[in-house]
Amino acid sequence: MKTIQLLLGFVLAGALLASCTTDVIIEDEFIEESAFNTAVVLESYDLWYVDINATRGNGEVPFLQRAFTISFNNGVVYANNNIVGIGKTGNGFGIDVGTFGTFNGAVEIDHDVDGLWLLDVFAVNANTLELRDPRSGTSYFINGYQTNNFDYDFVFYDNIDYFIQEFDAWEKTYTSQEGALNDFDDENFLQFLPTLFRSSIDAPGTSFNNLQWDFQGDYEVYDVENDETLKTLTLGYDGMGNDYFELYVINDSTAELYHPDSGTTYEFRGRGYQEYLKSGKSTVEKKRKKTSRPVMKVKRSKK
Repeated sequence: MKTIQLLLGFVLAGALLASCTTDVIIEDEFIEESAFNTAVVLESYDLWYVDINATRGNGEVPFLQRAFTISFNNGVVYANNNIVGIGKTGNGFGIDVGTFGTFNGAVEIDHDVDGLWLLDVFAVNANTLELRDPRSGTSYFINGYQTNNFDYDFVFYDNIDYFIQEFDAWEKTYTSQEGALNDFDDENFLQFLPTLFRSSIDAPGTSFNNLQWDFQGDYEVYDVENDETLKTLTLGYDGMGNDYFELYVINDSTAELYHPDSGTTYEFRGRGYQEYLKSGKSTVEKKRKKTSRPVMKVKRSKK
């Protein structure tokens, strides 16, 4: 179906309010639509999931690049920029990130950090819009949902890489008595950056600014076949081999690592939560990227 620019009448807005599985049937010609009805379409769903893997073009709209969801409500733009707290922050809408106004088939967003952006609005189907930046020719595709049928848990686990990156460091708070002695017993802090991890054997309670990072290397998070909530994590120490863990999330600030080789369970608590746009930290560092996470064919060892 050809993408149609939103330009006049309630026909398209009504169609967008219909079932999210029904395509909008529209003739090939452009339909001119008022600015008012462009707003109706944008507000027809509680939130829009930013399908980052569907993005087309070589440019970037920064606030869309970092958002998991975006919402338009009475002139205010909301976004879930963090995986931590998604579904709870702002009653599921996230935080207030700016304001918006509508034109014929376009929306102007005045973002608190990124300034003014005029984006063309196109309908793809009954619950999908294309937001196109005419300056760079870059398009973002957003899928509409109501909060009561949006799967926050799926989004959380599908983007779990960002969860472990949203804290300055993870401090070990528990080591099980069960399990064989191994080198990881001595590591008390982990830090996950977009391209590498670091670990420290400094004593528990050491302030973040005083941590000495003793090891670093590559890391990879894997999906597990037929088990959506189980992830696995490998830590590749530079020149020192790999460690393999099952990764479990206990809550928004606590993660459990189970080490199958030794049978040891570790718990880590996040320190220094990075709430984008409110923490005073640079938001430029947080960008979602197109991903295709590798899949492991394993069964969870820990019940």
